[in-house]
Amino acid sequence: MAVIYALGCLCFSALNDFVFKLYARKDRSRGIFVFLCGVLWVFLLGLRPVDWENSLAPTLTWGIVSGLFSVISNLLLIEAMGFQSAGVCATIFRLNLVIVVIAAILWLGETVTFFQVLGILCAIGAILAFMPRGTKFRVDENSRAMLGIYLVLAACILRAGMGLTYKYGFLHGADPNGVPLLNGVCWIVGGLVYAVLREKKIRFSKKTVGYGMLSGALLCGIVFFMALMLNAGAASVTLSIAQMSFLGTFALSMIFLKEKLTSRTALAVVLGVCAILFLSAFPK
Repeated sequence: MAVIYALGCLCFSALNDFVFKLYARKDRSRGIFVFLCGVLWVFLLGLRPVDWENSLAPTLTWGIVSGLFSVISNLLLIEAMGFQSAGVCATIFRLNLVIVVIAAILWLGETVTFFQVLGILCAIGAILAFMPRGTKFRVDENSRAMLGIYLVLAACILRAGMGLTYKYGFLHGADPNGVPLLNGVCWIVGGLVYAVLREKKIRFSKKTVGYGMLSGALLCGIVFFMALMLNAGAASVTLSIAQMSFLGTFALSMIFLKEKLTSRTALAVVLGVCAILFLSAFPK
């Protein structure tokens, strides 16, 4: 069952990244979109029990910290998809596992293995392969494509921060239901703040509400299946399957958005798959 749950997580993640891309194609409020996702997220996850009495301080602390990482990283991912293809953004975003491994080695005292080194090298190769031809790593060169790369790299780093704070928080007594719930609250507040300060307006439309509710439901599905898969099977196996969601996003973007799979992007995808396998399926 663990593999089935992981495949469910993969499908929900791939669909959600694709919804992000569909929404980002036009000039619509990113802040209100994230706010609506958070509303549905809190409504659905609020039905799960939380042991506030025995875990109030660590749950509040790490729920809010990880929530800030979560909302900012996803806002950056949505913005990046306005400049880059869905497949490229989804692949780089899912390589946050590389940063988690590096941080664990540097700050948590974990030892580096041969496979982890291979995984890190494959991830670097994947990102370099996605860079536009002839790029000089300046935004004025291939500006839209490079800006998308830089935004999703920032999103990837922050998403890794979310994963690390999850791990640290749970080790220090944070409630596993309370932390995701507070993440949703951060999406509500963060979305409104982004709409007011960055976009200078709060604007609802039928499209925004529709996309927000759809993505919110998919996000809840991701959280639900991730909890099931981690409870039912080994994290090294289930996480490696779930992290492959960018393959689904790539397929959806090619079928419905006619995005092209070039030799460079194909190489990057293969390297991305290898990176995740080396880092998660072969941890020792």
